[in-house]
Amino acid sequence: MAAISTEAGIVDFVRAARADKSPFEIVAGGTRRAVGRPLDGLPQLDVSGLSGILKYEPEELILTAAPSTPLAEIVSVLATKNQRLGFDPADWSQLLGSNGVTTLAGAVSCDASGSGRLRHGGARDSLLGFHGVNGLGASFRAGGKVVKNVTGFDLPKLVCGAHGTLVVLTELTFRVFPRPTHFAVLALHDVSPDVGFAALRKIAQSALEPAGLSYLPGNMAPAQGQGSAFIRLEGASQPLEEKIALAHGLLGNAVTRFGEADPFPTIGNGEKFARIDGDIWRVMIAPSDAPRVARELNATHWLGDLTGSLLWLAAPSSDGPRIRKIAAGANGQAMLLRADAQTRAQFGLYAPQPPALAALGRSVKAAFDPLSLFNPGRL
Repeated sequence: MAAISTEAGIVDFVRAARADKSPFEIVAGGTRRAVGRPLDGLPQLDVSGLSGILKYEPEELILTAAPSTPLAEIVSVLATKNQRLGFDPADWSQLLGSNGVTTLAGAVSCDASGSGRLRHGGARDSLLGFHGVNGLGASFRAGGKVVKNVTGFDLPKLVCGAHGTLVVLTELTFRVFPRPTHFAVLALHDVSPDVGFAALRKIAQSALEPAGLSYLPGNMAPAQGQGSAFIRLEGASQPLEEKIALAHGLLGNAVTRFGEADPFPTIGNGEKFARIDGDIWRVMIAPSDAPRVARELNATHWLGDLTGSLLWLAAPSSDGPRIRKIAAGANGQAMLLRADAQTRAQFGLYAPQPPALAALGRSVKAAFDPLSLFNPGRL
């Protein structure tokens, strides 16, 4: 393992790897290494030394940090100014049973966005710019440090969800958002998936700007009958009360305030499945298809997040082909998030893409990393 803490050092490392045609694995905090196909046996480039907040301009809602900066550090610093990362980065450590430090670049590279995605978009919507090193051993920067920057290609969006296969990140700049002064979680209990998801869609299509919309069947939300639809609303005290009143107007008096702990962090982090046996899948579909697809998947343990556009489920490894087929039938995608190494090697992170889309992906990969040096085969 080579531990390098400067961009110049990474340039030299990549150039040497390119000369030797030697692919390698990029590691930092290590909490997401079990996502995607295993890369056992490859040399490792340890970039955990690239850490720290480089510039924070709270008045401009802009933060620049090194990629391996712990998420906890960023959350803490932003909190001093009553601000936050809008995409609400998810920490899958408990779900994956991993040790280490959850980093900023890890969340970006895996596109690990939580419930905040509903209101502020995913990581790709908050990342304004980055510095990095490509597979040619050249350092470059993309995007900028202002919210409105439309010059050239929007390359920051490409690295979100690329799982380290396009570039070694060395600096990241984000738009940040004010933290709400108040929030409330509303619940619609003892409802079927059809009724629950319909209620969530009604809220999503309203002017309420919800910050969380999830449906949990009864066995994932104990003592709540068939299941519960959860709604998170945010705002200043009086506007929040007005939002709650509007939610009652849309859904009726069956909607009540949820008096227990906020369920959305555990939903986004996958903690509901941490102690459940089986492979863990994330099926991404249109929200309107959620009830039907949930029935077809027929999983014992599952839940619907982001208005139903994301279904989490636990299933035996033998169900992999069936899950992928159901997702494809709904014009969606099934991501294998947690499984043993053999299953991850067999299925990969995602299903094979259609020929035209696969060709486009190869073209993008060739432009950034023509020798496939970075995390080869992870996807």
